[in-house]
Amino acid sequence: MNTVKTGMLLAGLMALFGVVGYFLGGGTGMIIALGFGLATNLFAYWNSDRLALAAHHAVEVDERTAPELVAMVRDLSQRAGLPMPRVYLIDNPQPNAFATGRNPENAAVAATTGLLHMLSRDEIAGVMAHELAHIKNRDTLIMTVSATVAGAIATLAQFGFLFGGRGDERPNPIVMLATALLAPIAAMIIQMAISRSREYDADRMGAAISGQPLALASALARIAGGVAHIPNPDAERRPATASLFIINPLSGQGVDNLFSTHPATENRIAALHALAQEMGSTPQGGFFTQSSASPWGSLGRSSGGSVSGSTGTRRGPWG
Repeated sequence: MNTVKTGMLLAGLMALFGVVGYFLGGGTGMIIALGFGLATNLFAYWNSDRLALAAHHAVEVDERTAPELVAMVRDLSQRAGLPMPRVYLIDNPQPNAFATGRNPENAAVAATTGLLHMLSRDEIAGVMAHELAHIKNRDTLIMTVSATVAGAIATLAQFGFLFGGRGDERPNPIVMLATALLAPIAAMIIQMAISRSREYDADRMGAAISGQPLALASALARIAGGVAHIPNPDAERRPATASLFIINPLSGQGVDNLFSTHPATENRIAALHALAQEMGSTPQGGFFTQSSASPWGSLGRSSGGSVSGSTGTRRGPWG
């Protein structure tokens, strides 16, 4: 049902393109708008991963520069039946991660340094498995295309309002103003609905890949707590990329309503706890065997086990 819903929402975005073009320029405007929408989709298809990674200053790592993280992603990819994606690090204290790419063969996963400092090894594995689930479901393309199209609709509406037809060709000013104001809001609502419909699926599949729904639930809680206190300037400057992250990186989020790019974290955690009961999971054990040699064993935690942020005495293996 989520796949059908996503397809209908994407079709709705393209239809909105045509509607905006029609109100701003009649039949000719509709054709031009649909052509513009097609060109936008093609551009997003070929360049989505490069643009998203560049927007957040992500740096590619390998077995030499981040051996533990790369080995983790490789092991999880094998479990998921996926090709090995490229792995990136983002030098940002906010704990977060995202995946991007037009298909599993051209995919990438990116994690912030804050994520590696604040989460345990099992929690990081849960997050990476969640991102791999997005790749497996091809959500990375869907969400990037929806973000690009939503942004293009807003641009088209504003451009049409400022430079619409002249004289008798110019639409009613009230209609043009309403289109310029309402079209971007409608596009944003559709984009958010697409993103939210995919997060629950990725949580469930990610938990199956890692075998630890409770670790992923714990990771979501820690990331949400970090996001609430640690800003992400790059994400604030490029809000269209917010839907790519595992937790909305923008300030002032966290409610499960029409204007949120993600479901409420509490709802996602509750769903993962229900899944853990179905799977017979317990808080012990996990995808990795913990040991004192683990690079994440006590990273970013206080003696009581709470998150202490990146100010802990022990630093991670990547900075």
